[in-house]
Amino acid sequence: MNPIQSSRAWARRIKRDAVTLWFAGRHPRTPWHAKLLGLFVVAYALSPIDLIPDFIPVLGYLDDVLLLPALIWLTVRLLPADVLAECRVQAQDWMARAGAKPRSAWGAVLVVAVWIGVSLAAWFWWLAPRVG
Repeated sequence: MNPIQSSRAWARRIKRDAVTLWFAGRHPRTPWHAKLLGLFVVAYALSPIDLIPDFIPVLGYLDDVLLLPALIWLTVRLLPADVLAECRVQAQDWMARAGAKPRSAWGAVLVVAVWIGVSLAAWFWWLAPRVG
């Protein structure tokens, strides 16, 4: 398999596992800590807004290439094997029917809230002492 084919296969697995986390979040045997992390990861993955905007050179794609896959991998590792297998089947079926990535308004709200929090923290840490 050449590098382009292996990159595409990797991207398909990441997309499948992101949808898998959506189903795992609703599964009754998913541990609470996996549900909590999975909720954050799914909200961020499905959000139309990135934590690091893509227009920022190089850094803009770090969340898409490094952060998101690492968070998905970590959350998948927290799932029991039978729950993971069941949710992956559900994700494969859903992806075959829908064909597109779902969107989450709550994910956008979460990312905007993080940006506001970071902006306020920066204001109080850096700018507020200089103004007063």
